[in-house]
Amino acid sequence: MVWCPDWSVVAALEEAEASPRSPAAVLSANVVEVCNGPARSEGVRRGQRRRDAEARCPGLLVLPTNPDRDARAFEPVLATVEDLRPGVASLRPGLLAVRAPGSWYGTEEEAAATVCQALVETGVWDVRIGIADDLFTAEQAARTAKVQSWEVVAVGGSAPFLRGLPVHVLEGDGPQGRELVSLLQRLGLRTLGDLADLPGAAVEHRLGLYGAEVRRRARGEDAALFGARTPPPELDAEVAFEPPLDSVEAITFSVRTTAERFVTQLAHHQVVATGVRIEAEAEGAVCSSRTWLHPRHFSARDLVDRVHWQLQSSTVGGSLRSAKDSGAVRAPIDRVRFLPEVVEPAAAHGEALWGAASDDLVERGVARIQGMVGFDAVRRPVLQGGRSPSARQSLVPWGERPVDLRPLDRPWPGRVPGPAPVRVFATPPAAEVVDDAGREVRVSDRGVVTGEPRRFRVGGGVLPWQPVTAWAGPWPTDEGWWADGVGLSARFQVVGADGRAWLLLRAPDGWSLEAGYD
Repeated sequence: MVWCPDWSVVAALEEAEASPRSPAAVLSANVVEVCNGPARSEGVRRGQRRRDAEARCPGLLVLPTNPDRDARAFEPVLATVEDLRPGVASLRPGLLAVRAPGSWYGTEEEAAATVCQALVETGVWDVRIGIADDLFTAEQAARTAKVQSWEVVAVGGSAPFLRGLPVHVLEGDGPQGRELVSLLQRLGLRTLGDLADLPGAAVEHRLGLYGAEVRRRARGEDAALFGARTPPPELDAEVAFEPPLDSVEAITFSVRTTAERFVTQLAHHQVVATGVRIEAEAEGAVCSSRTWLHPRHFSARDLVDRVHWQLQSSTVGGSLRSAKDSGAVRAPIDRVRFLPEVVEPAAAHGEALWGAASDDLVERGVARIQGMVGFDAVRRPVLQGGRSPSARQSLVPWGERPVDLRPLDRPWPGRVPGPAPVRVFATPPAAEVVDDAGREVRVSDRGVVTGEPRRFRVGGGVLPWQPVTAWAGPWPTDEGWWADGVGLSARFQVVGADGRAWLLLRAPDGWSLEAGYD
């Protein structure tokens, strides 16, 4: 067992950027959950109410409980021990179990010294290690050890070691343990040996299943096992250039083998990458980094193309140029790295029954065009939420997964109902709409139409007037009222005498033709 005392307080003080020597306590529901050594020296104890704790220590730093924060802060400790001995299990933040690696380091004492040294080098100063036959005894051995030290219980010596320990050690089990400790003290049982000497049937009858389990622990018969976590596979791939390369074409050619190895090792773990971060290093520092997303999954050729596009955007005339505060490359590249950011099961991206040859041909053709005109120059439309037809369109570079789109499942008040128009004008032409008297049709602040649309024309008088045979609306919206020319607007569907339907927009600055139902 590797125990880092008061871990919740350590993690909270680090997050608050406070001194680790400050008296502090982590509270939950106004009750002290964990306190550190300086607070205990002032009389603060676990289970005290906040008022009593602050009365004993006026300078007490009160910190909120946050299990996620504690787990995140404990992850480097797990990783450090895992580097020395795989098969680490995190029992809770601040306490981990691992099979004793004594045979790897000579003796168990030498293994404990190696673990202590590694953790101290990472900045964990208060670390204590216990080695025993079972989890409970190993934890109690760690709690009796000194700072940056260890306690080894001989094989078969769990019961004698536990007999002299006070029943207070059970308070680590939480409220249930504190309640049992209070009951044992009222019964006159002061040590774990006193509890271990009682008949098992009587203990289970009086203290229940938890009491019987504690008695078995006190007798050194703890059979609890732990599930060691499997270290995550190393999926990154990188290639170093010696000497560094200053040509995009040379770099692109040199990363092909690495890209193939990257995809192959993903396939070995039966996963594919749909999001990859590509980093380029110059003079030992990352000078170009970008996360690429793929609508399906990356192949080796896709990764090579992304490297080319990423570095080409930072070049002039094929040579890497210098740029300041722009993410561009400042010097010849000496390393390129592929890091998977989004991986998914390969089974979810299997090919159809007859393969996907046609899709591959299309993607290859588009990728070739992108290589000639640029990655961002080839785009595809995707649908997103919005009120107007133009707002519901978004253009995404081909091969890039759409992100940050407005959701489609929102109500979007003021949206024109279907069917959707066939043609949406990128620059809506000006239009005019009048009523029977030839007056311009307007929409009041309450969304009321001032007159029935009878005629309309497009192009500011270039085209002739056309009678309105049918119309629907208005669908008012009030968007961007703080900007010039934007505010209360309304959309109308009109059908001309030639049978063609149009979507007209009445904005504060006049009418425009927004879309057509060809």
